[in-house]
Amino acid sequence: MDALPPENLYPYTVSRPIYSNPTFEEDNERQAREERTLRERLSCTCGSALKVVKGVFPVIDWLSRYPIREWLPSDVVSGVSTGLVCSLQGLAYALLVSVAPVYGLYSAFFPILTYFLLGTSRHISVGPFPVTCLMVGSVVLTLAPDDHFLLPGNGTGVNGTEADGIVVDVEAMEAQRIMVASSMTVLVGLFQVVMGLLQVGFLVRYLSDPLVGGFTTAAAFHVLISQLKIVLSVPTNNHSGCFSILYTLIDVFTNIRQTNRADLVAGLLTIVIVMAVKEVNSKFRPNNIQTITHKNPWGNRGLNNEQVIGEVKSGVFAPAQPPNTELLWNILGSSFSTAVVGYAVAVSVAKVYAAKHDYTIDGNQELIAFGFSNVFCGCFSGFVASTALSRTAVQESTGGKSQMAGIISAVMVMIVILALGNLLEPLQKSVLAAIVVANLKGMFMQVTEVPTLWRQNRADCFIWLATCLASVVLGLDVGLLAGLVFEMGTVVVRTQFPACSTLGNIPGTNIYRNMKDYKNIAEVPGIKIFKCNAPIYFANIDYFKERLRATVGFDSVRVFKKRNKALKKIHKLIKKGKLRGFESEQDSGRESGQVEDGDWPVPEVEVRVDWALELPVRVSVPKVQIHSLVLDFSAVSFLDVVAAKSLRLVVQQLQISFFWTNSGMFIPVLLHLLPFKKRFSTESLE
Repeated sequence: MDALPPENLYPYTVSRPIYSNPTFEEDNERQAREERTLRERLSCTCGSALKVVKGVFPVIDWLSRYPIREWLPSDVVSGVSTGLVCSLQGLAYALLVSVAPVYGLYSAFFPILTYFLLGTSRHISVGPFPVTCLMVGSVVLTLAPDDHFLLPGNGTGVNGTEADGIVVDVEAMEAQRIMVASSMTVLVGLFQVVMGLLQVGFLVRYLSDPLVGGFTTAAAFHVLISQLKIVLSVPTNNHSGCFSILYTLIDVFTNIRQTNRADLVAGLLTIVIVMAVKEVNSKFRPNNIQTITHKNPWGNRGLNNEQVIGEVKSGVFAPAQPPNTELLWNILGSSFSTAVVGYAVAVSVAKVYAAKHDYTIDGNQELIAFGFSNVFCGCFSGFVASTALSRTAVQESTGGKSQMAGIISAVMVMIVILALGNLLEPLQKSVLAAIVVANLKGMFMQVTEVPTLWRQNRADCFIWLATCLASVVLGLDVGLLAGLVFEMGTVVVRTQFPACSTLGNIPGTNIYRNMKDYKNIAEVPGIKIFKCNAPIYFANIDYFKERLRATVGFDSVRVFKKRNKALKKIHKLIKKGKLRGFESEQDSGRESGQVEDGDWPVPEVEVRVDWALELPVRVSVPKVQIHSLVLDFSAVSFLDVVAAKSLRLVVQQLQISFFWTNSGMFIPVLLHLLPFKKRFSTESLE
């Protein structure tokens, strides 16, 4: 069907009253709320109690309706597949935390048990996540570096490793590092539980997609450098904090001649094979985004002097000793940032699969679930658990329907811990590091988002770049905080200097758009339409008034003062009989009114002046080319008290400037305030 020409478009008119709160309350009578009886309250309380129990333990709700025949076979297949991936990733991610690989198996096992009872997502795979592992590893290396465990010696003892005549007490170092990692995990869990109980899951919304993208890309750089020394098997010092990447690279290239060829070949082959398999799988599973993390201690040496995993003790360790309070105070800030990052990633992945399979998740309950999972995991010598998109994709793509698949994957990890651990002892650490490196492709590909962000929104692009750069240079903890501060700063700047525009009419239509965006657009003669696209509050009201003054083309206060001065001189000429034709029997008196910021002088004799014509006195009065102003506030979400007072004064000043004494016509400023929850009218501003 052909489009109608502009002259045949149907015009429309919207006419409705502008309500103020007092007027609305007068026209609409409130009704009293009904009081329930004690019996009704008790019955309601019983139902609410059951609802609360199901809310705290979601497993009660979904397990009672679990379709065994339809879902169980798929969950078994998915659990077995995911369990194998969990075991291998647990070993690899333990190196990032700088603890023995076996502790990664504990971190892949214990959190699943708690999340099964408390979690609301049916598809995410709970366990170690590379970025949080990197953040924990950074704290571990800061509080328990190799230098704290050096003993003088001239050989290699049972519990030590010799380097240049200095013995590293590996057993003491390992015990201290796992103490730091597990203590931090417990504190992370406590933070998450408290946040969940306080219903502050909304805080994660402040971590915007550009901020998370820049942060995880920086984490990928940290992971790549930290695993490079393991693939090459060269000795380096442990660095953390500012410029840690630069210091690690210097150590690697300084000792590059000590590269172990067996480790290097094994690592490179693993990278090639894993990336090739991932490329093949990507044709059948589109989303394949990965992440990784940080540093590891000296390992045992194989026959060719390569680093291998070493002893993997069978059985489960006894609960770890409770951390001391001094340690908790040292890791307070890092634990909070890790708790926020772990939760943000987990709930983001959970929402993706919840939307795909048409169910909802509870963000605050997820905080509680991951909080108790981390507390439980930390008490058994594990480290921080979240989720990873790769494992979750495996669990979902292989047919996983519920967290029964997670329990079966935990059983697979338990089998590895109890029976198969000794088979993994000859595995080279360079192979595990290569697995980590191969999974970084998705994180590095986020760099391709930068040109798109630059075209769409430059502020978001700057957030991405600033967060990434700060996280690379300053470290992940400080970098995340710096990125968050920068993001909040952009919000303040964008609201303090809002986008304002002058609207014009598209000929032949009732459509109004920015005058700067279109060529065939016309301004309504004598009318200015001014639009503000941000909240108006104390910080940007002055900027708003400046832009408004530039739009109307005159300063209303200056116009009034100049007109008042001209009226005084004209009055004197009339009294002296030197001027005729300006007397008026009745004038509206708008010229001699009062404004809120002070009293202005009143002429003694009323006169009638056409300000558009040349005046008989030598006073330069600014020309007012418009007779009406429309303020379009459809995109303004709120006004504060300061902005309301300032707008009232602006409206009064403009109304005086728009008064034309030659015609006696008064046209007020029109306000388009439709989106306001509390309606304002021109009456409330007068």
